[in-house]
Order: sequence, then structure tokens, then C-alpha cells
Amino acid sequence: MSRHIIHTDLAPAAIGPYSQAVRVGDTVYFSGQIPLDPATGNLVEGDISVQARRAFDNLKAVAEAAGGSLEQIARLGLYLTDLAQFGAVNAVMQEYFHAPFPTRSTVEVSALPKAAVFEVDAVMVLD
Repeated sequence: MSRHIIHTDLAPAAIGPYSQAVRVGDTVYFSGQIPLDPATGNLVEGDISVQARRAFDNLKAVAEAAGGSLEQIARLGLYLTDLAQFGAVNAVMQEYFHAPFPTRSTVEVSALPKAAVFEVDAVMVLD
């Protein structure tokens, strides 16, 4: 099965040797999205809620570039530098996702690229 590289200018360009997403058949595998402004490539300023919204907006842009939507996300991986912010991230996630929710893992990490406090990756299955 061939791979199709997904790219959109509505999400930040990769900051390393990776693609924003790759589609294989009906499955799309997303690279992690941190809260970078797609226009400037700079980290957005603000608390974890602001950063999570930007990262989810970036994820949404890549999903749409792949021909899908957030409703087709099957799995999310959330990465926080402070699990004490878990509730704030849950509240933001509910702005973007509704029942039935995708599966999810949430992991505290010691650091993220560009000093972000939140990152999200995903797997989407297209209908």
C-alpha cells in the first residue's frame, strides 16, 4: 500500500525531518502538533488552555487537508509537561471533540519542543 504525504500551510511546517501526516489506505497518522502559529512558526503565548486550543486547531487543519475531520479521529495522544493541568486540557478537548470520543492516552513529559507545555498526536480513519 502506498503512502500519501499530507501537508497544509494552515498548520505549522515541520520543524524536523517528518511530515505533518501520512495517509496509508483509509488511515491517517498525524505527527505531534505543538501550539505553533502557522503564520509565524512561533509558539503562541498563554496558559495551557491557549496552547491546547492552538495545537487542536493545527490538528484540525491537517485533518481537513487529509480529507477528514476531527470527528474521524480514532486515537489521540496528549503530552503535558504538568499533569496538574489535566482538567484544563480536558475542558479544551471537549470544545473540539464530542461523544463518542476517540480513545486517548495522556502522558506527562519532562519537556516538549520549543518549550511548549502541550502536544497532541492522532490517528484518523477516513470513511
